[in-house]
Amino acid sequence: MSSSTIVVDDRIDAYLLKQGRPESETAAALREATAPMPAAVMQVSPLQGAFMSWLVGFMNVENALEVGTFTGYSALCVAEALPDHGKLIACDVSEEWTSMAREYWERGGVAHKIDLQLRPAAETLDSLISEEREGSFDFAFIDADKPNYDVYYERCLQLLRVGGVVAVDNVLWTGRVADERFNDESTLAIRALNKKIQNDDRVNNVMLPIGDGLTLATRL
Repeated sequence: MSSSTIVVDDRIDAYLLKQGRPESETAAALREATAPMPAAVMQVSPLQGAFMSWLVGFMNVENALEVGTFTGYSALCVAEALPDHGKLIACDVSEEWTSMAREYWERGGVAHKIDLQLRPAAETLDSLISEEREGSFDFAFIDADKPNYDVYYERCLQLLRVGGVVAVDNVLWTGRVADERFNDESTLAIRALNKKIQNDDRVNNVMLPIGDGLTLATRL
């Protein structure tokens, strides 16, 4: 037993990956294709992808949301765990990055499960609300522009069913949220949302040190 969280160095990280659910060939290929890109840091880690895939399967998710898709790795991991009739609505604004995503979704046989919306995510979420889709989604993943995190969180909560889960990425922000010397717009936005979720009586929540920090909040 331990009273604190173990520091996960490269050796432990490699062990965790080796012991966990193996990546699909498509997921591994997409991760490797994304790695040389200057923005590759935006991609979730394989451990986080495996965790979300497990969570989606465990929850028997059928309808999911993703805010921020990049080259499609997290969407691929989620879609692989969805049933064949399941649907993930993926929100992004980059045709360039998501063109790679589409290629690997097709390769992985999950493209039919993913509805990619290329416009500002808030517009897509508001459109779903106007279509009376509130309370119809099982799972939502937020990993986009940090200053708008609160907007995405509020919209996703409206769209989630009772018992549904919203997962918020980058909540540790490489440690900046715990260091008062950092007060840039993104850090302040994440710090404020972390505090908001902590005190939000609409959810039951936990913050996990996976990747760059992942908060899970269950709608009550």
